[in-house]
Amino acid sequence: MPLHPIAFPRDSQHDHRIFTRAAYIQFNVSNRRSSVFQKLMQLWGVVRESHRQPMTGEPVPPQLVDADEMGVTFIGHSSFLIQIAGRNILVDPVFATRLVLLRRARKPGIRIQDLPPIDAVLLTHAHMDHLNLPSLRRIVKHARKLTGVAPQVIVPGGVRDLVDRLGFRSVTELEWWQSAPLDADTPEQRITVTMTPCKHWGARMFNDTHRLYGGYVLQGGGHSIYHSGDTAYFNGFREIGQRLQPQVALLPIGAYYPDSYRGVHTSPEEALQGFLDLGTATTMIAMHFGTFPLGREPMDEPPERLMAAAKEAGIADRVLVLPEGGMHVEEARDAAGSTRASLRRSA
Repeated sequence: MPLHPIAFPRDSQHDHRIFTRAAYIQFNVSNRRSSVFQKLMQLWGVVRESHRQPMTGEPVPPQLVDADEMGVTFIGHSSFLIQIAGRNILVDPVFATRLVLLRRARKPGIRIQDLPPIDAVLLTHAHMDHLNLPSLRRIVKHARKLTGVAPQVIVPGGVRDLVDRLGFRSVTELEWWQSAPLDADTPEQRITVTMTPCKHWGARMFNDTHRLYGGYVLQGGGHSIYHSGDTAYFNGFREIGQRLQPQVALLPIGAYYPDSYRGVHTSPEEALQGFLDLGTATTMIAMHFGTFPLGREPMDEPPERLMAAAKEAGIADRVLVLPEGGMHVEEARDAAGSTRASLRRSA
């Protein structure tokens, strides 16, 4: 039976919060009628809220996994280090303390200087909380320092111009359902990246609505993993599962209140339903919560609601809320094609 999103009450716990979804980045498409003055006031509210408490958390060195394992390390927000088929891949890496004036609430779980050599970077869309130019420049510099070779980068269609001059060794643009191989020295290192649809939007500023947005499925070394990017709940989860059969799903659970935000973001319950819709995924890892105050819900509410819904559905053992720096490991497949999984904390 499908899970139904919980109607969110308009009580004092939420109404006193004055910040809104990324007003500092661009005009929200659902608020086009708002005046410039109102937008600026929303921006100021977001900035003030983000500076009220000191940042928490401490980065830890990442653990490395064997070439036949898959390691998924949560950096924070929607940023992950994925180790698959012996390669090191970053998705939506944001290490910046601030996005323009908005400050993050929790420190990244890993420092750039502690990263292993990065082979590729995947960017789901051009919003500043996913495509952070200073972070990308530092990642390229770090990779060159370690190996002399810059990573390759994969972006949605219409996003190439934002990354062309950052020093990546190659830039690949993908449309929905298009696939591309990552550079590989041996057959064992082959990874295929497929861009998947989502229900979101891609403009970085005011008038660049031509930019595409999406998620990715990575397949290689006997493993597969799906990063949805930002998305609302939609029927595409079922098609992604049918076409690509991901084993692990990274799904967003925050910035869903007020209800109008659910036109572009999933609530925790909707994210859980998306996980079930995939059909083949055995593990869900939560993302897009606890780092930036992008919605009016309390920062600690999304994971609490997610785990409550997972418990009610009888699948709490398949749903993970990793701490920053925490890692989920999918071990090598056995002769029957199954895997074992473990949870580790980087140290």
